[in-house]
Amino acid sequence: MSDRPLRLLLVGHGKMGRLVETLAPGYGFEVAGIIDPQSPAHVANADDARWRGVDVAVDFTVAEAVVRNAPALAAQGVNLVIGTTGWQAREAELRGAVERAGVGAVAAPNFAVGVLLFQALVGRAAELVAAREAFGAYLHEAHHAAKKDAPSGTALALVREMQAAGYSRPIDVSSTRAGQIPGTHTIGFDGPSESITLTHTARDRSAFAHGALEAARWVAGRRGWFTMRDVLGM
Repeated sequence: MSDRPLRLLLVGHGKMGRLVETLAPGYGFEVAGIIDPQSPAHVANADDARWRGVDVAVDFTVAEAVVRNAPALAAQGVNLVIGTTGWQAREAELRGAVERAGVGAVAAPNFAVGVLLFQALVGRAAELVAAREAFGAYLHEAHHAAKKDAPSGTALALVREMQAAGYSRPIDVSSTRAGQIPGTHTIGFDGPSESITLTHTARDRSAFAHGALEAARWVAGRRGWFTMRDVLGM
């Protein structure tokens, strides 16, 4: 890869998109354009030929937009970082589009490095508690009022982690949507006279933006479907 700045396309120009835009130069990116029909900064739709030659697109939009935009960008040779959730029922379709186009994609419900470490801790805790029949499990997550999917993609990933670790009993999952909460996930194991809780709290959105840009830099020039565990070598 040459020493030129990598060209980054922002798909979605809301709070997360603008934060990624601000931090991008620190990761060796120049912003090539913005796709967001709701924003005055919108340049063109995903199928516009001007995006050919863009190295990576970072998507923080909504599920419906991901299903529309990701295949169109992949077909133009643009690698993808997808931070939007709620589209997972159509994952096979998006994987197929990435494979046919011969590009790379990193898809993650949460790009914060601490969340990946938290997930590993939750898996280990679930493994230890699985044999203790008296302990029930619950998960509660809280996000800002504008977040549409509930439970969050991160919450669903945590549940899968617990199940994969051998916890086969029901896991009660609940969600809160209020105010400007960046994101809080709590796992609890409750026994007859004691409780264990593990919590990850995002203090602001910058952790997600830094992680997305780290993923974008990592996936540039790669082919295949990846997660943040691949990016971090976990």
